[in-house]
Amino acid sequence: PQYGLVFDAGSTHTALYIYRWPADKENGTGIISQVEACTVSGPGISSYADDPAGAGTSLKPCLDKAMEIVPAEQQRETPTYLGATAGMRLLREQNSTKAEQVFAEVAKAIGEYPVDFRGARILTGNEEEGFSWITVNYLLETLVKCSFTGKWTHPPAEDVVGALDLSGASTQIAFLPGTTIGDSRTRALLRLYRTSYSIYTHSYLCYGQKQALKMLMAALHQGSSSPQQISHPCYPKGYQENITTADLYDSPMHRAHSTPSPAQVLTVTGTGDPAACSTAIQKLFNFTCGANRTCGFNGVYQPPVRGQFFAFLGLYHNLHFLNVTGGQPLSSVNATIGQFCTSSWEKVQKEFPTTNRTHLRDACAASSYALTLLLQGYKFNHTTWLNIHFVWQVANIDVGWTLGYMLILTNMIPSETPQRVTGLQRSNWIAATVLLAIMLILIFCLLTVICCQKNSSGYESL
Repeated sequence: PQYGLVFDAGSTHTALYIYRWPADKENGTGIISQVEACTVSGPGISSYADDPAGAGTSLKPCLDKAMEIVPAEQQRETPTYLGATAGMRLLREQNSTKAEQVFAEVAKAIGEYPVDFRGARILTGNEEEGFSWITVNYLLETLVKCSFTGKWTHPPAEDVVGALDLSGASTQIAFLPGTTIGDSRTRALLRLYRTSYSIYTHSYLCYGQKQALKMLMAALHQGSSSPQQISHPCYPKGYQENITTADLYDSPMHRAHSTPSPAQVLTVTGTGDPAACSTAIQKLFNFTCGANRTCGFNGVYQPPVRGQFFAFLGLYHNLHFLNVTGGQPLSSVNATIGQFCTSSWEKVQKEFPTTNRTHLRDACAASSYALTLLLQGYKFNHTTWLNIHFVWQVANIDVGWTLGYMLILTNMIPSETPQRVTGLQRSNWIAATVLLAIMLILIFCLLTVICCQKNSSGYESL
């Protein structure tokens, strides 16, 4: 088997995925297996802007683990990549020099290991979701599949599914629309297995869960009648904490209109009001579209959603926590989220005693945000909601952009379907013809000798 390593350097954390595939079937489909997924300790590499060396050091435990898995004689031939997403996109906008320093330290750390390191780079949002779309459809065998006879078949284009994901700093959507894509900036042209796909894809920076919830808090603060008090309708009733304005406005996307003193302490109090929570979240979006135009939100063109969709990462985790990822109707999902959002802080702590405090505090806001994003942002409705499948894995492989990224970069998805019959070169044909002639001459000589021997023995008997 051959191996490949891909670092997913996300906005909130980094993970190393170790993949393996049979060398003699690398042009096949559905043959890649995920050997290991190692979560890097600490935050995402973008958090090391003031300590670039720490970003490189943080990767080493997972690299050590990979060296234990990949056979020593194959390590130098193991392609290794690092792809950074929205967290590093934000850092690059804020301070490109610091972003370059982080990448330099990351490359230095990986370069200390005997692998075929092929670089680290920041993926665009559309690239990230395009790779995710490839991953999902590759694992579902909707691009190409091998029949029991060994023949490659191409499923109808209508069989491909859409991809939805929500990370810490961005959210993405990709699908095959039923109409011509009206904005070339949202179109990705892919040619896979002799079939062309024109998919719609778009990424919304700053609308990932972590950044959106911070944007929500900032909006609540700016709308508060008391500059040092924040009433948070998405936090459980009875919850209270203190935060500083420095923590609240630490992102280039969430600046206050008149930035208060960084050391100012704010008291946040949960009120547990699901209706007010939903209203506050909706104000983060602009749902209006221009004339004669369909859109997602913030005026970005989007054709109507079509077909089946797979939702993963934050979209899966937020709703799975409330046990509403089993294909329940939208009315049931709304009721479950509403009931949880009215619970007191004391009650939710008793019901979920082992859950991380921050995760429990944000559960109502996160699930409400996911619902608003899907229904009003991406324009799903009561009917199309049932076409969304919330998953963490497909065929025991984590769903995300890393597999699609590796498939493209290592040319494991061929541009053309492998040919069933391969012709010989001219020199090989000549050699084969000469060999065949020699064999025929030898066979003729052998038959002649046998016949002579038979005639001789017959004369002697007579």
